[in-house]
Amino acid sequence: MKQGLTRWTPSGISKWDPFEEVGRMQGLLRQLFSELSLSGEIKTLDTLSPMMDVQDKDNEIVVKADMPGVDKKDVEIDIKNNMLYINANTHREKEEEKEGYVVHERAFSRFARTFSLPANVVTEGAKAKLEDGVLTIKIPKAEIEEKQKILIE
Repeated sequence: MKQGLTRWTPSGISKWDPFEEVGRMQGLLRQLFSELSLSGEIKTLDTLSPMMDVQDKDNEIVVKADMPGVDKKDVEIDIKNNMLYINANTHREKEEEKEGYVVHERAFSRFARTFSLPANVVTEGAKAKLEDGVLTIKIPKAEIEEKQKILIE
């Protein structure tokens, strides 16, 4: 007979699941750190992966990425070997005076996303704009080469 660890619960004894326990501990840690934050503004240094829409139109690929709080000077876009690379860093500071002391908070975030484009593209003529927290990139498609028959000698 195989025996496992059990955890006592008010409703009875249940089989202990270590993965459930890890999830519970992560939830408690998240709660602890959110309570330690003075205003909820301080974020971790995690790399965020922005939500994206990719449209394959007749003559161009249109990519839209949500990048709230990012200035266009902090965004870097590269295309190489039909791969699109989007990187951005944000830095926010908040200073507040309360009852003779100053609260000074900083938040740093990094956005990064890389993916393969659905068609061959031409980097010349590519355009990007960042408006209302949405990055829009338009990349022209490469012209499809006509099939060329090769005669056998």
